[in-house]
Amino acid sequence: MESGGGHPPGPGGQSPVALPVQERAGPRSREGAWRFTAPALDSSVPQLRHTVRDLVRRQGEVPDDTLQSLLLILSELATNAVRHAAVLSPEIGVEVELRGGWLRVAVEDSHPYRPKALDAVPDQQHIGGRGLLLVKMITQEAGGVCDVEQTGAGGKVIWAALPVPLTPPLEFTSPLPRP
Repeated sequence: MESGGGHPPGPGGQSPVALPVQERAGPRSREGAWRFTAPALDSSVPQLRHTVRDLVRRQGEVPDDTLQSLLLILSELATNAVRHAAVLSPEIGVEVELRGGWLRVAVEDSHPYRPKALDAVPDQQHIGGRGLLLVKMITQEAGGVCDVEQTGAGGKVIWAALPVPLTPPLEFTSPLPRP
């Protein structure tokens, strides 16, 4: 069982808890899925970010730019859940999955509102609403995908998946001898 690491507990003694959703599968031992829960508090966002960073680093070689993009996406999604869903969702869930050349992060809350920012550019009159647009842009730039899905319980899951090479790149060596 994975754990949240040595992060100090948040208010009320709560801290993110990592629970494996699935056992590791396949020939690549670094593949798997992990689920974290945390109270819907501002202090949970950096705790979740550090926990996910440490988890991904332990799984093997994920390029640093991919990891940094994933962590920025996680921060935006978790912050949105804390700011906009906490009234109906005192706890948020985070799932990280590394499988088949993809690194996926999902944030779940119990609020039924489905944000539209993944579908369109927010109008210029609103100051906020840029976080999900940033998530969409980072994801697309990396060649990934993102979406929002309703849960069976009436909440939502917002997720993004980024491509990750599963093996280190091979160095090209010429079969011809050098002169």
